[in-house]
Amino acid sequence: MVGADLKRLGVIAHLNRDPSWVNKDLYRLMYCEDLYLAAYERLKSKPGNMTPGIDGSTLDGFSRETIRRITDAMRNESFRFSPARRVEIPKANGKTRPLGIASPTEKVVQEVVRMVLEAIYESTEGPTFLESSHGFRPERSCHTALKEIKKVWTGIRWFIEGDISSFFDNIDHDILIRLLRRRISDERFLNLIRKALKAGVLTGLGLEATRIGSP
Repeated sequence: MVGADLKRLGVIAHLNRDPSWVNKDLYRLMYCEDLYLAAYERLKSKPGNMTPGIDGSTLDGFSRETIRRITDAMRNESFRFSPARRVEIPKANGKTRPLGIASPTEKVVQEVVRMVLEAIYESTEGPTFLESSHGFRPERSCHTALKEIKKVWTGIRWFIEGDISSFFDNIDHDILIRLLRRRISDERFLNLIRKALKAGVLTGLGLEATRIGSP
């Protein structure tokens, strides 16, 4: 069954080789128990994913029963994301950046959503993003960018580095949803993403609303 559900993601990826394809009925994928199992398998061995959420639980407690509770809540649209626990992560320049740590259960839900979005935007038959885009993409990293520079950008003496200050902290939710809506015609699926964005964060000062940004 895991293979069958993952095959459905493959069909989505195939359809999205056409960048004008608009996806419908994606929310039904959130009922597929075996997608959650696949998401759990992807997460459990990654460093940091055993970090406890705000309720103290870890992925060790994930089970079929947990998945059934999630899918039942998805069906009646009662699923809610809890506030993320905010921690400060050191940066190379000596400063820190905020990171929101979701509860283990919600990490798995987020991973299922990510798998669906990746099937749409990273179709192996025609990805949405440019070949020169290396950040936060499967099989791409700083290392692949450096390899491209070495192979293509021969003879270049200067590179200019630019950065958007606190980019993820300042994402406009409405603009993001509008961009997703170009390829996704399923308001229930988009509303699930909006719920994640609006869940808030817990800091040392208490609960903070997330009117902008992605925790």
